[in-house]
Amino acid sequence: MAEHERQREHVRVAVIGSGFGGLGAAVRLRREGITDFVVLERAGSVGGTWRDNTYPGCACDVPSHLYSFSFAPNPAWPRNFSGQPHIRAYLERVTDTFGIRPHLRFDSEVRSMRWDTGRLLWELDTASGPLTADVVVSAAGPLSEPRIPDVPGLDTFPGKVFHSARWDHDYDLRGKRVAVVGTGASAIQIVPEIQPDVRRLTLFQRTPAWVVPRADRRISGAERWLHAKVPASRVLRRGALWGIRELQVGLFTKWPSELRFVERLAASHLRKAVKDPALRDALTPRYRIGCKRILLSNDYYPALTRPNVDVVTSGLAEVRGSTLVAADGTEAEADAIVFGTGFQVTEQPIGRMVTGADGRTLAEAWKDGMTALRGATIAGFPNFMMVIGPNTGLGNSSMILIIESHLNYLIDYLRQLEILGGPSHKAALDARPSAVGAWNRRLQARLARSVWNTGCDSWYLDAAGRNTTVWPGSTAEFRKVTRQVDLMEYQVLRVPDTAGRTRAVAEAAR
Repeated sequence: MAEHERQREHVRVAVIGSGFGGLGAAVRLRREGITDFVVLERAGSVGGTWRDNTYPGCACDVPSHLYSFSFAPNPAWPRNFSGQPHIRAYLERVTDTFGIRPHLRFDSEVRSMRWDTGRLLWELDTASGPLTADVVVSAAGPLSEPRIPDVPGLDTFPGKVFHSARWDHDYDLRGKRVAVVGTGASAIQIVPEIQPDVRRLTLFQRTPAWVVPRADRRISGAERWLHAKVPASRVLRRGALWGIRELQVGLFTKWPSELRFVERLAASHLRKAVKDPALRDALTPRYRIGCKRILLSNDYYPALTRPNVDVVTSGLAEVRGSTLVAADGTEAEADAIVFGTGFQVTEQPIGRMVTGADGRTLAEAWKDGMTALRGATIAGFPNFMMVIGPNTGLGNSSMILIIESHLNYLIDYLRQLEILGGPSHKAALDARPSAVGAWNRRLQARLARSVWNTGCDSWYLDAAGRNTTVWPGSTAEFRKVTRQVDLMEYQVLRVPDTAGRTRAVAEAAR
């Protein structure tokens, strides 16, 4: 596309990201009859976090039949908990089945975007050129930007350093001394996979995690045949998986003390795998289960008992050449460091790129913590909607359910704009600060007694200790509160006069 053509491009909707959220938004837009949209993707293919995370052992900890779109069932899932290649292949099929490829713009990272109050549209600067949009949907996701801690001396390390989400497949770990930093969901999958091949594996564990058995198995050919030929069987399986998790919500949100029976299950799992009392004690958490993410694994604990594995019960504090020094003074030599230290969840980089109606960036608006009305819209940022925004995370179920609820909200949002703006769509909705405030106060009151706020240090909490990530209710409740837009919660913005509206439409069309 020529430069002058790119400069005048305008779309009704610009979607950022092509993971589950972005592709789901694209499908819902097409099903609504909206085709004037683009999906801006910084990489060269779809998949989001399931494209970026290719580390050994990468798999989902949500059952496959629940970790898929309701409108795009997959009867051919090979396992109860599918691996990264199968999930990514599923997203590629969704892209093709629903005709999304013509809308995709690869290598189009959004560098900045600014709201134009006079024209009621967003101006976006992307790696593939500028464009404008009436509505922007951010589906970049909270697990998109890796977080590597600022460790003194790390820049002097002579070996290889990479994050689990940016795995270097060209670097051969076999026979190497490898340090794994972190004990989260990625690390417990990586450790058992690389342990048999490395010379020495040192695990830097700042805080032990609660780990429960992973009920994984191959889904038989007979089951897959049944799900393909009798759709009701597939629906029943998905419904059962969903219902069990809905029943668990009260334990996390209202009665955390009742989670003790899950702790006993996890403790038994640890005792069976780790016979050494000292190591078992080092791997035993001192906080209520669920306060941090509960992890699923059958091979993590056995891997830690192998002769070539050392568990350092302290975080990495300093690097001195090839020597890694823990906070408790323990030293270890390494040829490679793998960071399994999570993502920038509570301070998302997109916040620095988005400038709202009053000239403030989203990061500035969120300086006291992330907030959004129904997890989707932010005061001062008209016609900007997030998929999986603040306080929409789950501790026990599938995020695809949250995504689909947000897509319902998006479609009603667009319908309201069409009604309010007429054929030109020149209207905007800006969340009222009072509505955002009221919504957030209710959330924080409910979170106060939840297991996630019981005192441990987790990525659910921001630097000030506020829980800005988790939804304190069931997925059914979330679907109810995002079923439609309540216009009382929004200010309706229009172009000031007829001449201004005409001019705005002309400028957008040029």
